[in-house]
Amino acid sequence: MPEVEVIKRILEPQTTGNLIETLEILNNQIIAYPDAEIFTKMITGQTIINMSRRGKFLTIHFKSGDKLVLHLRMTGQLLVMPKDTPMEKHTHLLIYLEGGNQLRYIDVRRFGRFWFFKKDEIDVLTGQDKLGLEPLDKNLTSHFLKGKLGKRKKAIKDMLHDQSIIAGIGNIYSDEILYAAGIYPETKCTAMDDEEWGRLAKQIPEVIAWGINTNEMTPEEYLEGRGKEYRNISHLRVYGRAAQLCLVCQTVIEKISLGGRSSCYCPECQRKK
Repeated sequence: MPEVEVIKRILEPQTTGNLIETLEILNNQIIAYPDAEIFTKMITGQTIINMSRRGKFLTIHFKSGDKLVLHLRMTGQLLVMPKDTPMEKHTHLLIYLEGGNQLRYIDVRRFGRFWFFKKDEIDVLTGQDKLGLEPLDKNLTSHFLKGKLGKRKKAIKDMLHDQSIIAGIGNIYSDEILYAAGIYPETKCTAMDDEEWGRLAKQIPEVIAWGINTNEMTPEEYLEGRGKEYRNISHLRVYGRAAQLCLVCQTVIEKISLGGRSSCYCPECQRKK
């Protein structure tokens, strides 16, 4: 979620107020709803008024009340660039903006998806209606977390990825949150005590806000990296640092596989119960 929020903050000022003159779909696979022909017809001529984020979803809002929802998935890149910029490989969508710029969607793995909804349509397709609290929501308390997860026998690391409870936490920031809270990733939710739930509730918003701030960059920097280098991994304290020394206690960071994902943790700062 922090990376998606950074993208939103970069692109919103660049697109707000722009009329969409036309668009070109180079790969129909990325259009989830409606079909590509209707999608093109309905978006052409729309004026962008702002952009919002919910979990890992981005939504472009139009003056008409219609909206365009997208999910970048693992490798999606969304960039505003001059129309004469050479086209990147794996470019799947070109949106021609008034004034000469283009909003381009690039995706190596082609997992990203776009949905268009009329103003009176209810979105029951993207999954946004099933998302839980935002990580920065003031209602995300220890009482909320314990109430939702306290009786679950799964590992807390896995449950942090449940988007129906907390929206937007992925593998990187679940590692960082658990490290900051001093909780071993395989700890069963049923084994956590009130103090641990309290530390977790405190660290979720703090780590997510830290992630947004450390990934902040200028539009020029974002464009120079072609939307690929928006993740500032050099600031991460535990994720991807297996076999390196813990920044707090100098213990070697270890890596385990959990729920099909790698998890990095400090065996001293995050002691196994």
